[in-house]
Amino acid sequence: MTDKIAVRFLDRTTPPHISTLILLAGISALAMNMFLPSLPGMTAYFGTDYATMQLSVAFYLAGNAVLQLFIGPVSDRYGRRPVILFGGAVFIAASLACIFAPTVEIFLALRVVQAIVISGLVLSRAVVRDMFPQDQAASMIGYVTMGMAVAPMIAPAVGGALDALYGWKATFLVLALLGILVQVIVWRDLGETAVSRAGSFADQLREYPELLGSRRFWGYCLSAAFTSGAFFAYLGGAPYVGTEVYGMSPSTLGLFFGAPAIGYMAGNFITGRYSVRFGINAMIVWGSSLSAFGLMTSLLIALLGLSGPFTFFGFMIFVGLGNGMVLPNATSGMLSVRPRLAGSASGLGGAIMIGGGAALSVLAGHLLTAGTGAAPLLWLMSITSALSMVSALYTVRRDRAMTAA
Repeated sequence: MTDKIAVRFLDRTTPPHISTLILLAGISALAMNMFLPSLPGMTAYFGTDYATMQLSVAFYLAGNAVLQLFIGPVSDRYGRRPVILFGGAVFIAASLACIFAPTVEIFLALRVVQAIVISGLVLSRAVVRDMFPQDQAASMIGYVTMGMAVAPMIAPAVGGALDALYGWKATFLVLALLGILVQVIVWRDLGETAVSRAGSFADQLREYPELLGSRRFWGYCLSAAFTSGAFFAYLGGAPYVGTEVYGMSPSTLGLFFGAPAIGYMAGNFITGRYSVRFGINAMIVWGSSLSAFGLMTSLLIALLGLSGPFTFFGFMIFVGLGNGMVLPNATSGMLSVRPRLAGSASGLGGAIMIGGGAALSVLAGHLLTAGTGAAPLLWLMSITSALSMVSALYTVRRDRAMTAA
Protein backbone atom coordinates (compact mmCIF):
# COMPACT_ATOMS: atom_id res chain seq x y z
CA MET A 1 0.00 0.00 0.00
CA THR A 2 3.07 2.21 0.17
CA ASP A 3 6.50 1.97 -1.42
CA LYS A 4 7.96 0.91 1.91
CA ILE A 5 5.80 -2.19 2.22
CA ALA A 6 5.94 -4.93 -0.39
CA VAL A 7 2.43 -6.00 -1.33
CA ARG A 8 1.63 -8.54 -4.05
CA PHE A 9 -2.03 -9.22 -4.78
CA LEU A 10 -3.12 -12.84 -4.21
CA ASP A 11 0.18 -13.62 -2.49
CA ARG A 12 -0.44 -14.48 1.14
CA THR A 13 3.25 -14.31 1.98
CA THR A 14 2.92 -10.50 1.87
CA PRO A 15 0.54 -8.08 3.65
CA PRO A 16 -2.90 -7.82 2.00
CA HIS A 17 -3.70 -5.58 -0.93
CA ILE A 18 -5.94 -2.61 -0.15
CA SER A 19 -8.69 -4.06 -2.37
CA THR A 20 -8.92 -7.10 -0.08
CA LEU A 21 -9.36 -4.87 2.96
CA ILE A 22 -12.07 -2.92 1.12
CA LEU A 23 -13.92 -6.18 0.36
CA LEU A 24 -13.70 -7.25 4.01
CA ALA A 25 -15.15 -3.95 5.16
CA GLY A 26 -17.73 -3.90 2.37
CA ILE A 27 -19.26 -7.32 3.08
CA SER A 28 -19.91 -6.17 6.65
CA ALA A 29 -21.76 -3.11 5.37
CA LEU A 30 -23.79 -5.20 2.92
CA ALA A 31 -24.93 -7.57 5.64
CA MET A 32 -26.09 -4.67 7.77
CA ASN A 33 -28.37 -2.83 5.37
CA MET A 34 -28.95 -4.73 2.14
CA PHE A 35 -32.17 -6.31 3.40
CA LEU A 36 -33.69 -3.19 5.00
CA PRO A 37 -36.09 -2.35 2.12
CA SER A 38 -37.58 -5.83 2.68
CA LEU A 39 -38.48 -5.23 6.32
CA PRO A 40 -42.18 -4.46 5.66
CA GLY A 41 -42.53 -7.58 3.49
CA MET A 42 -40.65 -9.72 6.01
CA THR A 43 -42.98 -8.44 8.73
CA ALA A 44 -45.93 -9.85 6.79
CA TYR A 45 -44.08 -13.09 5.91
CA PHE A 46 -43.34 -13.94 9.54
CA GLY A 47 -46.72 -12.67 10.76
CA THR A 48 -45.27 -10.22 13.26
CA ASP A 49 -45.17 -6.46 13.80
CA TYR A 50 -42.64 -3.91 12.54
CA ALA A 51 -41.04 -3.31 15.95
CA THR A 52 -40.26 -7.04 16.27
CA MET A 53 -38.95 -7.33 12.73
CA GLN A 54 -36.83 -4.23 13.24
CA LEU A 55 -34.99 -6.15 15.96
CA SER A 56 -33.17 -7.89 13.09
CA VAL A 57 -31.12 -4.67 12.92
CA ALA A 58 -30.70 -4.25 16.68
CA PHE A 59 -29.82 -7.92 17.30
CA TYR A 60 -27.29 -7.83 14.47
CA LEU A 61 -25.67 -4.75 16.01
CA ALA A 62 -25.76 -6.29 19.48
CA GLY A 63 -24.07 -9.42 18.12
CA ASN A 64 -21.45 -7.17 16.52
CA ALA A 65 -20.82 -5.46 19.85
CA VAL A 66 -20.39 -8.65 21.89
CA LEU A 67 -18.24 -10.36 19.27
CA GLN A 68 -15.89 -7.40 19.01
CA LEU A 69 -14.97 -7.80 22.67
CA PHE A 70 -13.41 -11.15 21.77
CA ILE A 71 -12.35 -10.72 18.14
CA GLY A 72 -9.67 -8.14 18.97
CA PRO A 73 -7.91 -10.04 21.78
CA VAL A 74 -8.11 -13.36 19.89
CA SER A 75 -6.53 -11.76 16.81
CA ASP A 76 -3.81 -10.13 18.92
CA ARG A 77 -3.01 -13.57 20.32
CA TYR A 78 -3.46 -15.86 17.30
CA GLY A 79 -3.24 -13.51 14.31
CA ARG A 80 -5.60 -11.61 12.02
CA ARG A 81 -5.77 -14.20 9.21
CA PRO A 82 -7.29 -17.23 11.03
CA VAL A 83 -9.88 -15.11 12.83
CA ILE A 84 -11.03 -13.43 9.60
CA LEU A 85 -11.27 -16.75 7.74
CA PHE A 86 -13.25 -18.39 10.55
CA GLY A 87 -15.65 -15.44 10.71
CA GLY A 88 -16.19 -15.57 6.95
CA ALA A 89 -17.08 -19.27 7.01
CA VAL A 90 -19.63 -18.82 9.81
CA PHE A 91 -21.16 -15.82 8.01
CA ILE A 92 -21.72 -17.82 4.83
CA ALA A 93 -23.44 -20.63 6.75
CA ALA A 94 -25.65 -18.19 8.72
CA SER A 95 -26.68 -16.29 5.57
CA LEU A 96 -27.86 -19.51 3.93
CA ALA A 97 -29.67 -20.57 7.11
CA CYS A 98 -31.61 -17.26 7.19
CA ILE A 99 -33.35 -18.30 3.97
CA PHE A 100 -34.87 -21.36 5.65
CA ALA A 101 -35.77 -19.80 9.02
CA PRO A 102 -39.29 -21.06 9.89
CA THR A 103 -40.07 -18.43 12.53
CA VAL A 104 -39.11 -14.87 13.29
CA GLU A 105 -37.39 -16.00 16.50
CA ILE A 106 -35.05 -18.34 14.62
CA PHE A 107 -34.42 -15.68 11.99
CA LEU A 108 -33.44 -13.16 14.67
CA ALA A 109 -31.10 -15.71 16.26
CA LEU A 110 -29.45 -16.32 12.90
CA ARG A 111 -28.97 -12.58 12.44
CA VAL A 112 -26.93 -12.61 15.66
CA VAL A 113 -24.77 -15.41 14.25
CA GLN A 114 -24.47 -13.59 10.93
CA ALA A 115 -22.97 -10.65 12.83
CA ILE A 116 -19.63 -12.49 13.02
CA VAL A 117 -18.87 -10.95 9.63
CA ILE A 118 -17.87 -7.86 11.63
CA SER A 119 -14.52 -9.58 12.18
CA GLY A 120 -13.57 -8.50 8.66
CA LEU A 121 -14.29 -4.83 9.33
CA VAL A 122 -12.67 -4.76 12.78
CA LEU A 123 -9.54 -6.56 11.71
CA SER A 124 -9.13 -4.73 8.41
CA ARG A 125 -8.58 -1.61 10.55
CA ALA A 126 -6.20 -3.48 12.85
CA VAL A 127 -4.25 -4.72 9.80
CA VAL A 128 -3.81 -1.12 8.62
CA ARG A 129 -2.62 -0.08 12.09
CA ASP A 130 -0.18 -3.02 12.09
CA MET A 131 1.38 -1.55 8.97
CA PHE A 132 1.32 2.24 9.46
CA PRO A 133 1.81 4.96 12.14
CA GLN A 134 -1.16 6.94 13.54
CA ASP A 135 -1.81 9.74 11.02
CA GLN A 136 -0.94 7.59 8.01
CA ALA A 137 -3.12 4.80 9.41
CA ALA A 138 -6.05 7.23 9.62
CA SER A 139 -5.47 8.16 6.00
CA MET A 140 -5.33 4.52 4.88
CA ILE A 141 -8.40 3.58 6.94
CA GLY A 142 -10.14 6.48 5.23
CA TYR A 143 -9.31 5.07 1.80
CA VAL A 144 -10.44 1.58 2.86
CA THR A 145 -13.76 2.84 4.19
CA MET A 146 -14.20 5.17 1.22
CA GLY A 147 -14.10 2.09 -0.95
CA MET A 148 -16.54 0.25 1.27
CA ALA A 149 -18.90 3.23 1.09
CA VAL A 150 -19.94 1.97 -2.32
CA ALA A 151 -21.52 -1.05 -0.58
CA PRO A 152 -24.07 0.79 1.60
CA MET A 153 -24.76 3.18 -1.27
CA ILE A 154 -25.89 0.44 -3.67
CA ALA A 155 -26.94 -2.27 -1.20
CA PRO A 156 -30.43 -0.95 -0.34
CA ALA A 157 -31.18 -0.34 -4.02
CA VAL A 158 -30.01 -3.85 -4.92
CA GLY A 159 -31.92 -5.30 -1.97
CA GLY A 160 -35.07 -3.44 -2.95
CA ALA A 161 -34.79 -4.69 -6.56
CA LEU A 162 -34.18 -8.28 -5.43
CA ASP A 163 -37.18 -8.05 -3.13
CA ALA A 164 -39.39 -6.77 -5.93
CA LEU A 165 -38.26 -9.49 -8.35
CA TYR A 166 -37.73 -12.57 -6.18
CA GLY A 167 -38.71 -11.77 -2.60
CA TRP A 168 -36.64 -11.11 0.52
CA LYS A 169 -34.88 -14.51 0.53
CA ALA A 170 -32.94 -13.61 -2.60
CA THR A 171 -31.04 -10.96 -0.63
CA PHE A 172 -29.63 -13.52 1.79
CA LEU A 173 -28.69 -15.89 -1.03
CA VAL A 174 -26.73 -13.07 -2.68
CA LEU A 175 -25.03 -12.29 0.65
CA ALA A 176 -23.93 -15.93 0.95
CA LEU A 177 -22.54 -15.97 -2.61
CA LEU A 178 -20.65 -12.71 -2.04
CA GLY A 179 -19.34 -14.14 1.23
CA ILE A 180 -17.91 -17.12 -0.67
CA LEU A 181 -16.22 -14.82 -3.19
CA VAL A 182 -14.62 -12.70 -0.46
CA GLN A 183 -13.54 -15.82 1.44
CA VAL A 184 -11.63 -17.12 -1.58
CA ILE A 185 -9.88 -13.78 -2.12
CA VAL A 186 -8.97 -13.50 1.58
CA TRP A 187 -7.57 -17.04 1.56
CA ARG A 188 -5.32 -16.22 -1.40
CA ASP A 189 -4.27 -12.66 -0.51
CA LEU A 190 -4.33 -11.98 3.24
CA GLY A 191 -0.86 -12.37 4.68
CA GLU A 192 -0.51 -12.19 8.45
CA THR A 193 0.39 -8.72 9.76
CA ALA A 194 0.28 -9.31 13.54
CA VAL A 195 3.87 -10.52 13.59
CA SER A 196 4.30 -10.17 17.37
CA ARG A 197 2.05 -12.17 19.65
CA ALA A 198 0.50 -10.91 22.86
CA GLY A 199 0.06 -13.08 25.94
CA SER A 200 -2.72 -15.55 26.53
CA PHE A 201 -6.35 -14.71 25.81
CA ALA A 202 -6.93 -14.16 29.55
CA ASP A 203 -3.94 -11.81 29.61
CA GLN A 204 -5.42 -9.91 26.69
CA LEU A 205 -8.76 -9.47 28.46
CA ARG A 206 -6.93 -8.20 31.52
CA GLU A 207 -5.52 -5.40 29.34
CA TYR A 208 -9.00 -3.90 28.90
CA PRO A 209 -8.82 -1.92 32.18
CA GLU A 210 -5.69 -0.22 30.85
CA LEU A 211 -7.61 0.94 27.79
CA LEU A 212 -10.73 1.84 29.78
CA GLY A 213 -8.62 3.90 32.17
CA SER A 214 -7.34 6.10 29.37
CA ARG A 215 -9.29 9.34 28.93
CA ARG A 216 -7.90 9.72 25.42
CA PHE A 217 -9.29 6.29 24.53
CA TRP A 218 -12.71 7.33 25.87
CA GLY A 219 -12.57 10.63 24.01
CA TYR A 220 -11.92 8.98 20.68
CA CYS A 221 -14.33 6.14 21.45
CA LEU A 222 -17.27 8.40 22.37
CA SER A 223 -16.65 10.66 19.38
CA ALA A 224 -16.99 7.61 17.15
CA ALA A 225 -19.88 6.13 19.13
CA PHE A 226 -22.10 9.21 19.06
CA THR A 227 -21.31 10.03 15.44
CA SER A 228 -22.11 6.50 14.28
CA GLY A 229 -25.04 6.40 16.73
CA ALA A 230 -26.91 8.91 14.57
CA PHE A 231 -26.45 6.60 11.60
CA PHE A 232 -27.61 3.52 13.52
CA ALA A 233 -30.71 5.38 14.63
CA TYR A 234 -31.28 6.12 10.95
CA LEU A 235 -31.00 2.40 10.16
CA GLY A 236 -33.63 1.64 12.76
CA GLY A 237 -36.10 4.38 11.85
CA ALA A 238 -35.67 5.34 8.20
CA PRO A 239 -37.41 2.23 6.75
CA TYR A 240 -40.52 3.14 8.77
CA VAL A 241 -40.33 6.81 7.77
CA GLY A 242 -39.91 5.91 4.11
CA THR A 243 -42.74 3.37 3.92
CA GLU A 244 -45.25 4.62 6.48
CA VAL A 245 -44.72 8.41 6.45
CA TYR A 246 -43.82 8.95 2.79
CA GLY A 247 -45.53 5.88 1.27
CA MET A 248 -42.49 4.57 -0.62
CA SER A 249 -42.28 1.13 -2.24
CA PRO A 250 -39.30 -1.12 -1.27
CA SER A 251 -37.49 -0.33 -4.53
CA THR A 252 -37.98 3.44 -4.17
CA LEU A 253 -36.94 3.32 -0.52
CA GLY A 254 -33.82 1.42 -1.55
CA LEU A 255 -32.82 4.24 -3.89
CA PHE A 256 -33.35 6.97 -1.27
CA PHE A 257 -31.96 4.96 1.64
CA GLY A 258 -28.40 5.05 0.36
CA ALA A 259 -28.18 8.86 0.63
CA PRO A 260 -25.81 8.82 3.67
CA ALA A 261 -23.35 6.72 1.69
CA ILE A 262 -22.82 9.62 -0.73
CA GLY A 263 -21.62 11.76 2.16
CA TYR A 264 -19.72 8.83 3.65
CA MET A 265 -17.68 8.40 0.50
CA ALA A 266 -16.91 12.13 0.40
CA GLY A 267 -15.96 12.14 4.09
CA ASN A 268 -13.61 9.22 3.66
CA PHE A 269 -12.02 10.86 0.64
CA ILE A 270 -11.39 13.99 2.73
CA THR A 271 -9.90 11.82 5.46
CA GLY A 272 -7.64 9.98 3.05
CA ARG A 273 -6.48 13.24 1.50
CA TYR A 274 -6.05 15.52 4.51
CA SER A 275 -5.65 13.53 7.76
CA VAL A 276 -1.85 13.49 7.50
CA ARG A 277 -1.82 17.21 6.72
CA PHE A 278 -4.21 18.50 9.41
CA GLY A 279 -4.12 15.69 12.00
CA ILE A 280 -6.84 13.37 13.21
CA ASN A 281 -8.26 15.69 15.89
CA ALA A 282 -9.12 18.47 13.45
CA MET A 283 -10.86 15.97 11.18
CA ILE A 284 -12.93 14.60 14.08
CA VAL A 285 -14.10 18.07 15.16
CA TRP A 286 -15.06 19.13 11.64
CA GLY A 287 -16.81 15.85 10.88
CA SER A 288 -18.92 15.85 14.03
CA SER A 289 -19.84 19.51 13.47
CA LEU A 290 -21.01 18.90 9.91
CA SER A 291 -23.16 15.95 11.01
CA ALA A 292 -24.78 18.03 13.75
CA PHE A 293 -25.40 20.92 11.33
CA GLY A 294 -27.17 18.72 8.77
CA LEU A 295 -29.40 16.99 11.30
CA MET A 296 -30.41 20.13 13.14
CA THR A 297 -31.28 21.82 9.84
CA SER A 298 -33.41 18.82 8.86
CA LEU A 299 -35.12 18.89 12.26
CA LEU A 300 -35.92 22.60 11.87
CA ILE A 301 -37.46 21.96 8.44
CA ALA A 302 -39.58 19.15 9.92
CA LEU A 303 -40.77 21.33 12.83
CA LEU A 304 -41.83 24.00 10.30
CA GLY A 305 -43.95 21.38 8.55
CA LEU A 306 -41.91 21.53 5.34
CA SER A 307 -40.27 18.09 5.47
CA GLY A 308 -40.61 15.66 2.59
CA PRO A 309 -38.69 12.64 1.29
CA PHE A 310 -36.12 14.76 -0.55
CA THR A 311 -35.35 16.98 2.46
CA PHE A 312 -35.40 14.07 4.95
CA PHE A 313 -33.11 11.78 2.99
CA GLY A 314 -31.13 14.61 1.40
CA PHE A 315 -29.87 15.99 4.71
CA MET A 316 -28.80 12.47 5.70
CA ILE A 317 -25.86 13.05 3.38
CA PHE A 318 -24.41 15.17 6.22
CA VAL A 319 -24.68 12.16 8.54
CA GLY A 320 -22.62 10.13 6.10
CA LEU A 321 -20.13 12.99 5.65
CA GLY A 322 -19.63 13.23 9.41
CA ASN A 323 -19.19 9.48 9.78
CA GLY A 324 -16.69 9.41 6.94
CA MET A 325 -14.56 12.09 8.57
CA VAL A 326 -14.89 11.01 12.21
CA LEU A 327 -14.76 7.21 12.19
CA PRO A 328 -11.40 6.57 10.43
CA ASN A 329 -9.69 9.27 12.48
CA ALA A 330 -11.25 8.34 15.82
CA THR A 331 -10.48 4.69 15.12
CA SER A 332 -6.85 5.48 14.40
CA GLY A 333 -6.75 7.49 17.64
CA MET A 334 -8.21 4.59 19.64
CA LEU A 335 -5.73 2.14 18.13
CA SER A 336 -2.80 4.48 18.83
CA VAL A 337 -3.46 4.94 22.56
CA ARG A 338 -1.80 1.54 23.16
CA PRO A 339 -0.32 0.38 19.82
CA ARG A 340 0.57 -3.09 21.15
CA LEU A 341 -3.14 -3.62 21.85
CA ALA A 342 -4.40 -2.49 18.43
CA GLY A 343 -6.68 -5.49 17.96
CA SER A 344 -8.09 -5.25 21.48
CA ALA A 345 -8.62 -1.50 21.14
CA SER A 346 -10.40 -1.97 17.81
CA GLY A 347 -12.63 -4.63 19.32
CA LEU A 348 -13.41 -2.81 22.56
CA GLY A 349 -13.99 0.52 20.86
CA GLY A 350 -16.13 -1.13 18.23
CA ALA A 351 -18.17 -2.96 20.88
CA ILE A 352 -18.94 0.29 22.69
CA MET A 353 -19.78 2.00 19.42
CA ILE A 354 -21.97 -0.79 18.02
CA GLY A 355 -23.59 -1.54 21.38
CA GLY A 356 -24.73 2.04 21.65
CA GLY A 357 -25.88 1.88 18.05
CA ALA A 358 -28.01 -1.17 18.76
CA ALA A 359 -29.73 0.62 21.64
CA LEU A 360 -30.38 3.70 19.48
CA SER A 361 -31.71 1.52 16.68
CA VAL A 362 -34.25 -0.08 19.02
CA LEU A 363 -35.19 3.31 20.49
CA ALA A 364 -35.75 4.74 17.01
CA GLY A 365 -38.06 1.86 16.16
CA HIS A 366 -40.17 2.46 19.27
CA LEU A 367 -40.31 6.26 18.95
CA LEU A 368 -41.90 6.09 15.52
CA THR A 369 -45.61 5.37 15.68
CA ALA A 370 -48.60 6.26 13.54
CA GLY A 371 -49.03 10.02 13.22
CA THR A 372 -45.64 11.05 14.62
CA GLY A 373 -43.98 11.74 11.28
CA ALA A 374 -40.18 11.89 11.03
CA ALA A 375 -39.65 14.38 13.91
CA PRO A 376 -38.96 11.85 16.74
CA LEU A 377 -36.21 10.22 14.69
CA LEU A 378 -34.69 13.59 13.82
CA TRP A 379 -34.74 14.68 17.48
CA LEU A 380 -32.91 11.50 18.49
CA MET A 381 -30.31 11.84 15.75
CA SER A 382 -29.77 15.56 16.44
CA ILE A 383 -29.14 15.00 20.15
CA THR A 384 -26.74 12.16 19.39
CA SER A 385 -24.81 14.25 16.88
CA ALA A 386 -24.55 17.13 19.37
CA LEU A 387 -23.02 14.74 21.92
CA SER A 388 -20.50 13.61 19.31
CA MET A 389 -19.38 17.22 18.85
CA VAL A 390 -18.96 17.65 22.63
CA SER A 391 -16.89 14.45 22.80
CA ALA A 392 -14.71 15.61 19.91
CA LEU A 393 -13.97 18.95 21.60
CA TYR A 394 -13.12 17.12 24.84
CA THR A 395 -10.69 14.88 22.96
CA VAL A 396 -8.89 17.89 21.48
CA ARG A 397 -8.65 19.52 24.91
CA ARG A 398 -7.27 16.31 26.46
CA ASP A 399 -4.68 15.91 23.72
CA ARG A 400 -3.50 19.51 24.13
CA ALA A 401 -3.19 19.05 27.89
CA MET A 402 -1.04 15.92 27.40
CA THR A 403 1.13 17.69 24.83
CA ALA A 404 1.64 20.66 27.15
CA ALA A 405 2.62 18.34 29.99
